Amino acid sequence: MACCVLQITGLILGGVGMVGTLAATVMPQWRVSAYVDGNIVVFETIWEGLWMDCISQLGIRLQCKSYDSVLTLPPTLEVFRALMCIAVVLSIVSFLMAIVGVKYTHRTKECPQGISIFILAAGVAFLLTGILVLIPVSWTGGSIIRDFYDPKVPVPLKRELGAALYLGWVSAALLIAAGATYCSF
Repeated sequence: MACCVLQITGLILGGVGMVGTLAATVMPQWRVSAYVDGNIVVFETIWEGLWMDCISQLGIRLQCKSYDSVLTLPPTLEVFRALMCIAVVLSIVSFLMAIVGVKYTHRTKECPQGISIFILAAGVAFLLTGILVLIPVSWTGGSIIRDFYDPKVPVPLKRELGAALYLGWVSAALLIAAGATYCSF
C-alpha cells in the first residue's frame, strides 16, 4: 500500500514538474526590467526570455518579438535553449516511463524485477531532467544578480529575476523529488 502511494506521489510530482518545465521554457519572463534609482519608467516593462523579448506598456498593451536570427544570439542563450528543450523532451519521456511502470507494477507479479528496473530508469531520467532544468535557470539567476550589483552595468540594462526562473526552480525541485521517490524503490 505504501509502495502504491509513493509511486502515485512520484507520478504527480513528475507530472507537475514536467508542466512547469514546459511553461518555464516558453515564458518570456526570464529577465525583467528593474526600477533602480532614477530609472522610474513604470509605464513600460521589458521581459527577456529564451525565445523572445516583450514590452508591456501599462499592463494594457503587450508587444513581443522573436529573436531575428539564431546566429546573433549569445552562445549562453543558445545553450540554455538547447538544455531546456532537452529537459522538456526528457521530462515527457520520464513521465511516460513512470506511467507505464506504475501501471504494470501491480499487474505483473511474476517479474517484479523487470518493472522495478523500469521504474528506476524513470527515476534516473527525472533526476537528470531536474539537473538539466536547474543549470540554465540557476546560471541565469546568478548572472542577473551579479549584473544587478555591478556598478559598471548601466542602470537601464539592470534586470531582475523573472517569474520563469522561479517556476524553473520549483519545477527542478519537483522533478528531483520525483526522481528520488522512484529511485528509492
